[in-house]
Amino acid sequence: MPIMVYVYGLVGACFLGLGFVLQQEAAARAPLADILSFRLLLDLMKVPRWLCGIGFMVIGQILSALALAGGDVSRVEPLLATNLLFAMALARYISGQRLGRAGWGGVVLLSGGVAMFMLAGAPEGSDGNHVGALRHWLVLGSVVAVALVLVVIARHLRLVEEPPLLAAAAGVLYGLQDAMTRESSTILDERGIVGLVTTWQPYAVVAAAVVGLVLVQSAFETGQLRQSLPALTAAEPLAGIVCGIGVLGDTVRVTPLAITGEIVGLSAAVGGVFLLGRHPAMPTGTASPDGEEAALDEGGRPR
Repeated sequence: MPIMVYVYGLVGACFLGLGFVLQQEAAARAPLADILSFRLLLDLMKVPRWLCGIGFMVIGQILSALALAGGDVSRVEPLLATNLLFAMALARYISGQRLGRAGWGGVVLLSGGVAMFMLAGAPEGSDGNHVGALRHWLVLGSVVAVALVLVVIARHLRLVEEPPLLAAAAGVLYGLQDAMTRESSTILDERGIVGLVTTWQPYAVVAAAVVGLVLVQSAFETGQLRQSLPALTAAEPLAGIVCGIGVLGDTVRVTPLAITGEIVGLSAAVGGVFLLGRHPAMPTGTASPDGEEAALDEGGRPR
């Protein structure tokens, strides 16, 4: 895989992480009545800090798309999971909080887990031609269903308990978006722009991006960054790898030793994500527009 794929992936992760911190700080002050509504995006468009965060995220998404165009989804996704390292760096700068043992432990687990998965699995891409239609649609349908179930469950919980599930649902859709971005890039190379706009994949990219954005901003709005960002960061690469293998035909080593290394690596990375995400340096609190803590009813929803 070209070295620039790694560069695009890591720099893209940097912009994504910085963008998430800025977005959460702005979304935490949005009206709670707008949760899971496109009105939330309209309200946030009036906030300069949120627009700056979105700008960073767009740059990160473009760089991620370049990485996905030149590399395999199963290789690029773990790189994108390092966005939490950069989010942590900005949050630490804002708060002045030291990393401490837990913080450094999270850094080691996340970076070491990603490296172990890469070395053990040695992911390889394919043209996807050997993936049957049934498998293709079954995997896509299952991924969308998981996101939908997470949202439905979240809406039956107290407001303060929703962020991890909403963020996980957004991460699942972002993983799907990454896989569809790779597939769209392949279509563009093979059939040109006319062939691209006459297929459904680029529209799936846009749909997943918009719905995922509403979900993640709702998660940022209703809880602390440490509640939502770990779930988002863990769910995206897992969903992306599933789509890469199930839809695009990516392969990983399947020897007993390799499978053990892959499981340990992914588990370590996810553990590092949650250690970093719950670090005291991460922004906390959900505030109403006037800076006061939002008043909730007995069900944990805004009064």
